[in-house]
Amino acid sequence: MVRFGIIGTNWITERFIDAAMETERFALTAVCSRTEEKGRAFGAKYGSPAVYTDVSAMASSPEIDAVYIASPNSLHMEQAIICMDQGKHVLCEKPMASNATETRKMIEAAKRNNVLLMEAMKSTLMPNFRVVQNNLYKLGQVRRYFASYCQYSSRYDAFKQGTVLNAFNPEFSNGALMDLGTYCIYPMVTLFGKPRQIKANGILLSSGADGEGSIIMNYDEMDAAVMYSKIADSYLPAEIQGENGTLVIERINQPYDVKIIYRDGTIEDLRQPQMQESMFYEAREFIDLIETGLRESSVNSLTHSLLVAEIMEEARRQIGIHFPADLN
Repeated sequence: MVRFGIIGTNWITERFIDAAMETERFALTAVCSRTEEKGRAFGAKYGSPAVYTDVSAMASSPEIDAVYIASPNSLHMEQAIICMDQGKHVLCEKPMASNATETRKMIEAAKRNNVLLMEAMKSTLMPNFRVVQNNLYKLGQVRRYFASYCQYSSRYDAFKQGTVLNAFNPEFSNGALMDLGTYCIYPMVTLFGKPRQIKANGILLSSGADGEGSIIMNYDEMDAAVMYSKIADSYLPAEIQGENGTLVIERINQPYDVKIIYRDGTIEDLRQPQMQESMFYEAREFIDLIETGLRESSVNSLTHSLLVAEIMEEARRQIGIHFPADLN
């Protein structure tokens, strides 16, 4: 069993714990929350683990092997480094950090302390993403990658009424690109690496956070386009377009349905059975790496996380999105 401490007590933390328990190698031994009352209420659902209100105190506990971080984006770097400096492995929610500089500092801390650091990008570790990787050759020369993740946020209604919640607050390094755009960019980097050129546009809200945006990227023999939004919905699937056919992914953030439509109209259904709880695969990958003594995922690698951070930072620069964390 790998003994976990959890930072953050929200819905995504609950989903992660439920998914990790499915591995049968996960034990929740500590919870860190802003208040002891909230921490105890959360922990009561999972056998009442130890409760902390201070990250350093939890990180120094000998009863913890690893930490899952699901706090606001602006806190990821500081909390992760505190934990890694105490010898804890870290699984950090996406995006890994506010910017590329913070991401580099986290990577340096992981290497300095010889611990595992992995970004919790679930989609690239799901079986049907592996299907995409394994069948890409069937498309012939790939000419375009397209991905869209546009989902109207329930918090946008509050924003329009004058209440700025975390989702639209740049103080926490939040916004559409960071929260949703990363789901489009990370698979692209995993499949095709670093683009040669980036051109980004977006809609800035009055808080300074972006509500939506789009990025066009160029590679040597193909281009890529991603669209993301927290202020409108889209139902478009993702596509990887090749000269022999097009690979269609129903949802880039959770690839359950994958197929190739060839130029002659033939359809090849590629989808594989998957666990209903999509976060199971990131939990399994992370625990597998710990148990085998490896310090980096080959899929959600430190290189991929840094490339994604660099792309998003350049996109923010072009759009005009600024975070307080950028000044550190």
